[in-house]
Amino acid sequence: MSDAAISLPARRAGTAHPQLLPLAVRDLVLRFGETVVLDGLSLDLGPKGCTMVMGPNGSGKTLLLKLLHGLMQPTSGRIDWAGQAPRAVTHRQALVFQKPVLLRRSVAANIDFVLKARGRDVARRAALLDHVGLAHKADQPARLLSGGEAQRLALARALATDPEVLFLDEPTASLDPASVLAIERIVSDARARGVRIVFVSHDLGQARRMADDVLFLHGGRVAEHSAASDFFPEPRSEPARDYLSGRIVV
Repeated sequence: MSDAAISLPARRAGTAHPQLLPLAVRDLVLRFGETVVLDGLSLDLGPKGCTMVMGPNGSGKTLLLKLLHGLMQPTSGRIDWAGQAPRAVTHRQALVFQKPVLLRRSVAANIDFVLKARGRDVARRAALLDHVGLAHKADQPARLLSGGEAQRLALARALATDPEVLFLDEPTASLDPASVLAIERIVSDARARGVRIVFVSHDLGQARRMADDVLFLHGGRVAEHSAASDFFPEPRSEPARDYLSGRIVV
C-alpha cells in the first residue's frame, strides 16, 4: 500500500435501515461475581467522527466495546442505538480486535467467506484487498502474513460488511510505525466516508492524530468525555490529567 490516499470500495446499496445513531448509554453496570467492572457508566455518541476510548488498564474499555456490539449483556443499565438494542444492530457494525483471528485459508478466502456470509458480491474482494495493500498476497495463506498485514486483512474483512459503526480494540498495539500509519490511513478513509469509528488506544500520539472526541474511562466510569481539541491541552478531570502526565500507568 502506497502513501497516497486510498479510496474505500463503493458500499453496497441495501434496504434502508432506521438511523443507528445517536447512541445513548445509561447507568451501565457489569459485574463478574462480586467484582464491579463497569459502575453506572453513561455516555452519548453522535452520528459522525472518531471517538478514542482511553484510560488505564482495567478501566473497562474492551468490555464496553463488547457490550456496545452486543457480544455481552450488561448486569443492568440501558444501551440504546437510536431506539434499538445492541443485538438488533450487530450486523450493521464490525469489531476488530488487537489480535486478529483469521481463517486457516488464503488471504482471498478470508474475504470471500465474509462477502458470501453477508450476501455481497465476491467480485468486491479484489478492490478490498487492493484497498488495504494485500492484493499481491491474495493466494498466500493468511497464517503467513506479518502482524501488520494480518491486521489489515482483519480490517478488510470488517469493511466487507459495509459497517455503519466500526469498533477497534487497540488494532495497532505492538505493530511497527509503518504498519500503524497504514492502518490509521485505512481507518481515516472509512471515517471520511461516514463510518462511525470507536477506537480503543493507549497510544497518545495516535489519539492526537485520530480523535474527534475522547472518552476517558477510570474505575469503570466515564471520567471525562470531551472534544479532542479540549481534552489534550486541558483535561478537566484529575484522572485524565494524571494519565496524560504519566502518573497513571496504562
